[in-house]
Amino acid sequence: MSMPTPSAESAASSTREHDNLRSRLPDPVSLFPEVAQIAGTLTKAVLNGAIPHTTVHLVQLRAGQIVGSTYHTVRQAGLLRKAGETEERITAVASWQDATSFSDAERVALELVEAVLTPNPFGERVSDELYARASAHYDDKALWTLTLAISQIFFFIPVALIARPIAGKAPGKNYTK
Repeated sequence: MSMPTPSAESAASSTREHDNLRSRLPDPVSLFPEVAQIAGTLTKAVLNGAIPHTTVHLVQLRAGQIVGSTYHTVRQAGLLRKAGETEERITAVASWQDATSFSDAERVALELVEAVLTPNPFGERVSDELYARASAHYDDKALWTLTLAISQIFFFIPVALIARPIAGKAPGKNYTK
């Protein structure tokens, strides 16, 4: 059984709808120029080389998935593609626990971002056991880098969920007001 193909009219309609997407708020840099410097400084700190850039983007992709941010999910997946990551690994982030394509260090990084974002009614979100496993893979600078990578995406999550920048558009071009 073959799937029907979309008509030219429905494809054009979909394109028009995408072209009419609007953010809720204007680019924050137009109101707060220092936000660009903050974002740049955070990026420089996070991409310091202590952990692979792909690990940063995998963790930030998972954070976007957990909070339901289309903007962050699309952006981080795009950054991973640009870095040469396979579609298999990008897609598997959503179910990383049973995916075979992640290293032990990547797995503990993904587990760490989930622990931070997921309430634990039975105790700490980041247990001593999880911290010990993370510290087995990352030295102090790398753990701080991973912590800052999680902090960086948290800085931008409210922006994405409230202001709704347009997913798939470059920073600075993703606001319409």
